Amino acid sequence: MSANQEAQSDELLALASVYDEEEFCRTESRQKGKIHLCLELPPNFRLLVKGQACVECGISFLPPLVLSFELPTDYPSTSPPVFTLSSKWLSRIQITTLCKRLDELWEKNRGNVVLFTWIQFLKEETLEFLNIQSLLEIQTIDGQPQCESGQNQAVDTAIEKSKVQAFDQRAVQEVYHHTDILTQLLDFNEAQKQKNFDGKIFCCGICFSENLGSNFLSFKECQHFYCKACMKEYFQIQIRDGKVQCLTCPEPECMSMATPAQVKLLVDHDEFARYDRLLLQWSLNLMADVVYCPRMSCCMAVMIEPDTTMGICPSCQFVFCTLCKRTYHGLSLLQQEKELLEKQLIQRETDEDLSKDWLKENSKPCPSCGANIQKELGCNKMTCSSCQQYFCWICLAVLKRNDTYSHFRDSNCPCYDHAFTTHQLQLERRESHRSNQVVGDY
Repeated sequence: MSANQEAQSDELLALASVYDEEEFCRTESRQKGKIHLCLELPPNFRLLVKGQACVECGISFLPPLVLSFELPTDYPSTSPPVFTLSSKWLSRIQITTLCKRLDELWEKNRGNVVLFTWIQFLKEETLEFLNIQSLLEIQTIDGQPQCESGQNQAVDTAIEKSKVQAFDQRAVQEVYHHTDILTQLLDFNEAQKQKNFDGKIFCCGICFSENLGSNFLSFKECQHFYCKACMKEYFQIQIRDGKVQCLTCPEPECMSMATPAQVKLLVDHDEFARYDRLLLQWSLNLMADVVYCPRMSCCMAVMIEPDTTMGICPSCQFVFCTLCKRTYHGLSLLQQEKELLEKQLIQRETDEDLSKDWLKENSKPCPSCGANIQKELGCNKMTCSSCQQYFCWICLAVLKRNDTYSHFRDSNCPCYDHAFTTHQLQLERRESHRSNQVVGDY
């Protein structure tokens, strides 16, 4: 075996021992392979995607740079590795700059194996070399990312220094036209975060058992987590009781909702079917333009048009009156039926007016879903029984889920220091408001 062959074999063997199969893939028949290099991002790293709309978000992981190489027979004594460098989130200008830097590193280490030097540079120095500090800006043009970074056009400066006049053919920009770049980056970020979570040991806050993260369920909004065994039993109880809107995080005062995908992962087929049906029904009940088919064997949700009293069931095709729930009669009714219906309508309108007056006097609408809420005792932090939204009883402002009482500690807020306003004081304010209205009328 020649010195070059021995050096190549040793280098490839070292790479295989350091990196797992997901990071390093070698073609056994030839001296070639691929290395996937995930960069370590600084804390509080942000991503800004500019296109038809600007979207900025925090991100912890970016898709790897892919270094594909083939070792010629006279490497490392004479020739460098033949390579390509590809990325989903760097522009071809930036990748070209990195390719030229790899050439420079080869020249400095000519005659010696260089793959480890290249890998170390790409993993540890890429962001600094391209002057990407805490913000990565991606300008999307025709679906392709055109990247610039941070405070200035550092890439242009780097290119001028290396005297690059055109794109390097070894620089490959991965573009998938069926999916936009933001979706790709966010999906990868979530997958990597889940992978890291799955490999760590956590303690369940309900049963206090320790297990791998892969056996835990993490709520997306609040990031609280509990073991799947506890959450499965919790979900099953709530679904059995019909409280599908209450599949929230068990953490006290936390109202993060479990996603349908998370529920489906833990419960069986019949339980999820019940959950899905009740959740849809609960959502439809909040919609004013939805009624239900009056046939007991159907009960399908029916969308009604504005200013009409006719409903057509999309399931059984039953055409009915939305007022009396009988077969649609149009405007031609027998006089007796018409008089009866008019009396019913008048009584209903009277009852509705009385109900509205009572509700106006004794309740307030939820700022999220509009459901009427009555307050008798307790503090001014209210929880809507319909949508579980927190809000202030005094000004109806929506409260932060992670700190519901911060609203009452804000000195610039009219509700400052009124979290526990007494019921008597509220009655006095209401009477004062009425008096002012009476005076205003005169």
